[in-house]
Amino acid sequence: MTKYILGFLVCCFALTASAQYDGKGADEISRYRPGAFWFFTGMRPAKTAKLNKYDRLNTNFIFDIPLTKGNKVSMGIGVSHQYTSIRHNSHLMVDPIAKTTVFMPKDSLDVFSRSSLVGNSFSIPIELRFRNENWKHFKLHIGGKIGYQAQLSSKYVSKIDGHKRVVRDNGFYDANKLIYSAHVRIGMRNWAVFASYNFNKLFSNKNSTQLNAVQMGLSISLF
Repeated sequence: MTKYILGFLVCCFALTASAQYDGKGADEISRYRPGAFWFFTGMRPAKTAKLNKYDRLNTNFIFDIPLTKGNKVSMGIGVSHQYTSIRHNSHLMVDPIAKTTVFMPKDSLDVFSRSSLVGNSFSIPIELRFRNENWKHFKLHIGGKIGYQAQLSSKYVSKIDGHKRVVRDNGFYDANKLIYSAHVRIGMRNWAVFASYNFNKLFSNKNSTQLNAVQMGLSISLF
């Protein structure tokens, strides 16, 4: 039983590892060696004998599959966890009968000072990657992901009689569980700018407030 458990853990680890190599030479020291953070090359070029293996540590754990000689074109696939916190100044009105969720402006009866919509999701990202051979390479990643919205809740923070009070509400009847999006990442070596767009609405009922998630930011790869 122990060997089966160890085998299962090794398989899971292999699926979540992220790696990249140039595909040159049958005797490469770094060719397909399993493990995490094999060679740290984020701050400076690696030693010559270990030049062709790079690891990436992001919010996504993606394994790099070379498609051409020199790894100029590759495919990436892995697993992803995303935590989202959307700050807003509205009140989420949930109707349990109509199963709708509507953003309403804050009124005099609302005592909260800060409100947010918080979610956790798990996805499978797939990317088509283009890059130069140089260590300080230019890269372009185009892809998407499909996943599951595991949790979505509203959070209201207020201060009553000098004491902080936090109220959470998880009762969204029409929160979309299936999520799917497209993204692009473009940059140089460890740095890149990225943008993504969720095609599915945050709330599925057509009478709810219709929202699609759009994200833009900076991506930093440390390994």
